[in-house]
Amino acid sequence: MIAIMNYGIGNLGSVKNALDYLGFDSIITSDKEVILSSDKVILPGVGAFNDAIETFKSYGFIEVVNELIKKNTPILGICVGMQLLFEESEEYGIHKGLGLLKGRIVKFPQEKDNITYKIPQIGWNQIKVMNDNKLLNGLDNKEVYFVHSYYLDNPDKEDVIATTEYAGITYASAVRKGNLYATQFHPEKSGEVGLAILKNFCCLWEYILQ
Repeated sequence: MIAIMNYGIGNLGSVKNALDYLGFDSIITSDKEVILSSDKVILPGVGAFNDAIETFKSYGFIEVVNELIKKNTPILGICVGMQLLFEESEEYGIHKGLGLLKGRIVKFPQEKDNITYKIPQIGWNQIKVMNDNKLLNGLDNKEVYFVHSYYLDNPDKEDVIATTEYAGITYASAVRKGNLYATQFHPEKSGEVGLAILKNFCCLWEYILQ
């Protein structure tokens, strides 16, 4: 069973629909015991970082995620669900994240080198796969769907498994550390490529994470 964590953030249904299409059993839940007993866990996300982290705390999910990490349960963060894993975000002020991974969430520049960019980045963009990893295997240079104004800055290089270019910046669009996987883009909105990514995650086995 795959638990889709419901912490008051959007896009839960789209993730479940994608997993249903792929034939994987999943449940949208806020029940801690259900989450802790699941084979894999997804942290979806559409919305503001500060709202998400406050709701996450109020649900007692910090302890749940720490326990999942100890159990080596594969976790996939998506968009805001990815951003929550890092040290802090500057969206609507400075807000502390879960601090499970090194890095800060910062806003794209409106202008760079005399070029004006549309913020947020909305639409399809390419990923450049870095390091050998099971999540994005065979998907180098494929296009996936993004909706975001903030990006990951200064992560540990060894955690980065894909990069993307936008607003004159090359940034980490997917990361992995141990049993933690995360994407800034939305696999559930990324067509066949996104379905392949979700299938790769759902088919991870414990030996891959050791």
